[in-house]
Amino acid sequence: MANQDNEKTPLSLPEDCIAVILSFTSPKDACRAAAVSPEFRSAANSDTLWERFLPYDYKNITGRSVSPVTYSTKKELYFMLCKSPLLLDGGKLSFRLSKSDGRKCYMLCARALHISWGDTPRHWQWVSSPESRFDEVAHLLSVWWLEISGIMQLPMLSPKTKYAAYLVFKLEESHGLDCSAKASIKLVKENSAIESEKETNIVYIVTPTDDRYRGRGSVPPRDAIGCRFSQKRLDGWMELELGEFFIGKELDEGEVQAELLETEHGIWRCGLVLEGIEFRPKESKERA
Repeated sequence: MANQDNEKTPLSLPEDCIAVILSFTSPKDACRAAAVSPEFRSAANSDTLWERFLPYDYKNITGRSVSPVTYSTKKELYFMLCKSPLLLDGGKLSFRLSKSDGRKCYMLCARALHISWGDTPRHWQWVSSPESRFDEVAHLLSVWWLEISGIMQLPMLSPKTKYAAYLVFKLEESHGLDCSAKASIKLVKENSAIESEKETNIVYIVTPTDDRYRGRGSVPPRDAIGCRFSQKRLDGWMELELGEFFIGKELDEGEVQAELLETEHGIWRCGLVLEGIEFRPKESKERA
């Protein structure tokens, strides 16, 4: 009888309470917690929890999709947005979530960028590509002045996050793209004493290991100090980091401009196939 009196009743928490506790972890941890008990499994799959992992404006985002977004649970919606980029605003913008933490990732399509001579057919050609998520990509035919830039509104991004901007492209029978270029990130905040903040980097569209340029001496080794090089993505495209910036605790009003510029070498170049510019969390290794 004494043993029975000393036995403790297992602590039982309401599902909503468990869901709130799990919301302070990560989506990955929440999925692991589902194995703890039936109560945890129910909370870990609940809309209450996954509503907290989704962006606060997810309804507005999915409402801008070019195709209907259908789902039965908020957890299903979360992983749907992590797995496949969602095309927004008539197909000029793609959106997805970082699977590990639910932070926002956007890519501006080539049509949404400013491209010098982009509307001149003898310099740039607009073509479709089965490998692109967008209807069109920009194919560089011949230019001397290479200037590409894109603007993203800061309130669209996740707060308390370090972001980076990436040029997403391919090279097809390219020429003249082995020289250095300047990449910059310009952050302009509204109602700020600082009118703008700008970071400039030296970048190379080609890689030091590209056989087409090996031995020419135009591309420095990968460990060259202060230089950034392109790298291959999981989706088969290449990407080049243009720079990074930080979104503060509150949603910053203003915009960020990412730019690639090369006008100093005085050579003709061709063969760049441009898909867009992606803005994603710096610490995220996931690529859309």
